Amino acid sequence: MTDTLSRLGLRRMTARGPEAHRVATPLELLFDLVFVVAVSQASVNLHHLVSDGHIGEGVIAYLMVFFAVWWAWMNFTWFASAFDTDDWLYRVMTIAQMAGVLILAAGVHDAMVSFDYTTITWGYVIMRLALVGQWIRAAVSDPGSRRTALTFAIGVSLVQVLWVARLALDPTWQFWSFFVLVALELLVPVLGESRGRTSWHPHHISERYGLFTLLLLGESLLASATAIFDALGEGEHVGELFGLAASGLVITAGMWWIYFAREPADRLTDARAGFQFGYLHYIVFAAAGAVSAGVEVELDEIIGKTEISAEAAGLALTLPVAIFVLSLWAVVLRPVIRPWASVCLVAGALAIALMGLLPHIESVLAAGVVTAVVIVLEIDKWRATTRRRGGGVRP
Repeated sequence: MTDTLSRLGLRRMTARGPEAHRVATPLELLFDLVFVVAVSQASVNLHHLVSDGHIGEGVIAYLMVFFAVWWAWMNFTWFASAFDTDDWLYRVMTIAQMAGVLILAAGVHDAMVSFDYTTITWGYVIMRLALVGQWIRAAVSDPGSRRTALTFAIGVSLVQVLWVARLALDPTWQFWSFFVLVALELLVPVLGESRGRTSWHPHHISERYGLFTLLLLGESLLASATAIFDALGEGEHVGELFGLAASGLVITAGMWWIYFAREPADRLTDARAGFQFGYLHYIVFAAAGAVSAGVEVELDEIIGKTEISAEAAGLALTLPVAIFVLSLWAVVLRPVIRPWASVCLVAGALAIALMGLLPHIESVLAAGVVTAVVIVLEIDKWRATTRRRGGGVRP
């Protein structure tokens, strides 16, 4: 069999060992870039819905669409960490998933504005079924992982049938059935890993999540900067727009600093830690992706093109930042920083959220609080390092 695969330019898809220095591949980086296209579409539509006064509708639609993007990305990431062969068939099937992402991105507007989930569902199903093919290949190639791989392949396939069947329901039932199918999607990896843990690599997973966070923050910064540059071209509200631009940069840099303040890989020691880290990152990623929408809503408020109050526009910016900080504390930072730093971090997140209720200067104040949170984390790191070196600094 090995000789036949070699003649075809293929490798056996077996579980990868615990090799050191497992790093992201160029294919994974390209994969992430395609997913950011879908996130950008979701963020743009969130901005327009909120700015037009459809706040609740926009937030719920964004969270629903973001689940599809995040879940498909996460499943590929953990699979690749365990079974990446990087041969031509693996690459082709990964590119097929990318095609599904682009179809999904094309359907984001209709899903969020018109509640038409047809295009986005087919894009999602294409992504998921391409991964099913990868799981089947792993089941055939690796007897030790066969039970786990088949559980994933069968479970994912059955749920995709239900996603397609959901399109036949009326809009009300489509909405409520979404949450049932989400629960089933979340259950599949739990069942799969219970049949035998896949050999995902903690440092590789940590790096992949960090890289995707970078792309989300970069997309947020680019979208916000482009909107501000366009507004500056009109020559009005120059001072306020420069203040918003500077604050947006500080906030984004602060979010980056907070995310990478500690290395989470050492705590990804078992399946339970992996599930907590992977699943709860939905909140971290969704908040990061929503920041650009908040900046653009605030921009609309400055130039008088929004249907909502100044306070609501301010909260559109500060709430995603606050949720990002708070969820990152819960997922990554809480076990590794001192209690006093945790108190400061949680208080800082609440303060950032409340900044949105202050007119006109909320972005500047939010940037200041984010900076203060970064300083707290750096002081905590310095004190911990000093104690380890015998410096005698009190906790």
